Amino acid sequence: MDADVKELKGKRIGLAMTGSFCTFARVLKVVKTLVEAGAIVQPILSYASAQSDTRFMKASELSEQLERITSSAPWTTLQQVEPIGPQRKVDMVIMAPATGNSMAKLAHGVADTPALLAVKSALRNGSPVVIAVSTNDGLAAAAQNIGILLSRKHIFLTPFGQDDPSAKPTSLVARMESIPQTAAMAFRGEQIQPILV
Repeated sequence: MDADVKELKGKRIGLAMTGSFCTFARVLKVVKTLVEAGAIVQPILSYASAQSDTRFMKASELSEQLERITSSAPWTTLQQVEPIGPQRKVDMVIMAPATGNSMAKLAHGVADTPALLAVKSALRNGSPVVIAVSTNDGLAAAAQNIGILLSRKHIFLTPFGQDDPSAKPTSLVARMESIPQTAAMAFRGEQIQPILV
């Protein structure tokens, strides 16, 4: 295990998943890595990720796998997530995957899903937030919002790049396997480099 990742032992991490369904399987592998490193992971689902059955995964399957890995049922309501701020229930929020829609809302102060409210609550306390981009328009309409988030205090981005430049030239996806190291460095106030890969 990477030395950096060992620093996650005992850290309380809110894992906020939004609706980039094609990356769910990769994110679940990362959740296992975080738990194996000794992190205490609380899954948090956006409405779309909590309710949508897709060709990639059924909503019930996602919830079941998250609970099996973390021993915690996912939070799926604003009421469950709201205490993150005043009660300091987590030390960090990782949004993975972070859709273009969710990043646009974050960039403009909108917190209308459990995943977004989790990020807002963490930032309220000055806690680090790690964003793992997954959007088909990362080099188009979503680019400005990624830029806004890059410049925000307490927000750290997982390294990302084009996942299919020929077929989807504007699509960007984070290297999900880099989330644990990104998180460990974020706890030290450091942005992992390089960001573009």
